[in-house]
Amino acid sequence: MKTRAIMVSAIIGAIVASCGPKIIDEPIVFNNERSELTLDYMQEHYNLDVEEPTIIPKMVVVHWTAIPSFQKSLDAFYDVYLPNFRTAISGAGNLNVSSQFLVDQDGTIYRLMPETTMARHVIGLNHCAIGIENVGGPDLPLTDAQLKSNIKLIKYLKKKYPIDYVIGHYEYQLFEGHELWLEQDEGYRTVKTDPNVEFMTSIREALTNLDLKPLPEK
Repeated sequence: MKTRAIMVSAIIGAIVASCGPKIIDEPIVFNNERSELTLDYMQEHYNLDVEEPTIIPKMVVVHWTAIPSFQKSLDAFYDVYLPNFRTAISGAGNLNVSSQFLVDQDGTIYRLMPETTMARHVIGLNHCAIGIENVGGPDLPLTDAQLKSNIKLIKYLKKKYPIDYVIGHYEYQLFEGHELWLEQDEGYRTVKTDPNVEFMTSIREALTNLDLKPLPEK
């Protein structure tokens, strides 16, 4: 009976995976050095003393890269250390920014790192958030193909993990004071506009059947 149960579980898992979006693995560097920097970040910013830099995803945060190409966007996340020119956030640690997913202008979805490994992409919430970066920004509008891919990807993630919230990066400060907000540095904040209100409105209209929680009100 136990063997049969394992087989049934494997079949169900395969069916769920086959119904999800096509995802191409394009890993960034995540070596021991980056792992240690991530653990240091989790300790300093979230007061989390853990052995592995893993998360239990409770939210998805949607971004744009503000970089005009897939390759340059990938390059921005690839290395372990934050570049010197990122002065607005450099005081909060040497760990480079990253994201679990990157969606190109044609809608192709790339997975840059394991879904349950912590990425640095949103202040105060990285410990529970999966990031979806989209190639584009104010000078390169996000596309319908990206919108469709984001919707498919979020639905896929919701099936796998206990996702309660889907937010745009510009909405992250609504969570100050929320139980998920763990940021220890009261001076560490940035003002964000990505991925814009229109894009998030369209995403939410397509996710009304997912039983997501409403955002906190300020």
